[in-house]
Amino acid sequence: MPTAKLHALTILGELDEARSELVGKAVVLTDGKAGTVENVWLDELHGLRISIRGHDGKWPASTIKFAQTG
Repeated sequence: MPTAKLHALTILGELDEARSELVGKAVVLTDGKAGTVENVWLDELHGLRISIRGHDGKWPASTIKFAQTG
């Protein structure tokens, strides 16, 4: 398999894993916003982004301070 295709499949697999781990979980962001993760996607400029139900905007996943476990 060509290297570029392998890298692309790896990235998409990790994105799918992040979605299944975060969507529907309660989170608190570093700026104090809290809520349930509504969506996770890959932004070509900013990397992994999340949206939170009840809040307008999109945040980098790296701003998650706390995420619900289990």
